[in-house]
Amino acid sequence: MNILIKSAKIFDKSNKDIHLKTKDILVLNGVISKIADTVTPEKNTSVISKKNLCISIGWLDTSVSFGEPGFEERETIANGLKTAAKGGFTDIILNTNTNPIPYTSSTIAFIKNKASQETTSLHPLGALTVNSETVDLAELYDMKNAGAVGFSDYKKATSNSNLLKIALQYAQNFNGLIYSFPLDTKIAGKGIVNEGDVSTSLGLKGIPALAEELQVARDLFILEYTGGKLHIPTISTAGSVKLISDAKKKGLDVSCSVALYNLLYTDSKLTEFDTTYKVLPPLRTKKDKTALINAVKNGTIDFVTTDHTPLDIEQKKIEFDNAAYGTIGLESSFGLLNTIFDTETTVEILTKGRERYGLQKPEIKEGKTACFTLFDEDTQHFISKNTSISTAKNCMFFDEKLKGQVFGILNKDRVKIL
Repeated sequence: MNILIKSAKIFDKSNKDIHLKTKDILVLNGVISKIADTVTPEKNTSVISKKNLCISIGWLDTSVSFGEPGFEERETIANGLKTAAKGGFTDIILNTNTNPIPYTSSTIAFIKNKASQETTSLHPLGALTVNSETVDLAELYDMKNAGAVGFSDYKKATSNSNLLKIALQYAQNFNGLIYSFPLDTKIAGKGIVNEGDVSTSLGLKGIPALAEELQVARDLFILEYTGGKLHIPTISTAGSVKLISDAKKKGLDVSCSVALYNLLYTDSKLTEFDTTYKVLPPLRTKKDKTALINAVKNGTIDFVTTDHTPLDIEQKKIEFDNAAYGTIGLESSFGLLNTIFDTETTVEILTKGRERYGLQKPEIKEGKTACFTLFDEDTQHFISKNTSISTAKNCMFFDEKLKGQVFGILNKDRVKIL
């Protein structure tokens, strides 16, 4: 397929010659053929021309859950990837909360095959332990060869310190990325929201910041001893930011992410017992929120993720204590981030991360494979339950004002324009 993108403002800090300049981009059979002020379309070329059109390399979300295999009623891989494309994502990292849990190479191969024909590329994580029971290491090397980009027991803490030590040591043989979810379950106990004034006033059991920070400190001590590559997903406290910042100054190979909802909201949202806002890690305090935003700006936090988690209505429309954790957010991510940060910073956030997962970073250069996200940086709009294409509707971001709108994506020779 031949495509000409007309008059697009390019966001690409790595290339000062074109950054923030308006150019035409010609793509022939998935390869960038020409970038110039004006390009005349060739025969059989589709032209993309939109008002206020902007373009960057394709966006990546590092923590996405669907349902398939096993929970297709929540979200299939096919519709999940269409939802990701609507949000502007050309690539997503898929979590391990399926049935069966992907702890063998054959399961990884199945997931990759199911996604092979979609516009958005899917990169699966493999489970760190057999059935994510946090007892015995899974087939890490075999899964790596089958296409797993890291190893995670989704939202499950690795309470066995020796297991994490062995995993970090073993994975160094093939440059594997090990996840450790930051939660000390003994300290967290039966807590379900942030421990503080709000939890006390509502009579809800709290998860103290200590439960996260104690686990982060332990993991960093183990990493310092073993070496290897460690990723700590979705940190949520100011204390965790400080611990990881200090570890990076020591030269430890650690990365971390923050969930979008922890940059937007605090536990004050819980006053009406709306289960939409029940997430893990929980919504924290204003002090934590400020520290997290600053850590994204200064690079201590490597990635911002939607932590997209589709759930059945029966898992949310019940008593707060019994409701499941999670929200969807792929379609809202850009417009919300663009209200917190300027557009250059927002695009930089959304395009980070591929190198950590061993994925090739796209380039906006002639002769390179095309991988673009097309968007408008200013249009204000919102996404509602009726306009969302996600199968699940458990979204805390519905009807929030969004700044900027995605037009679509182009990934290799596949195009998804909204």
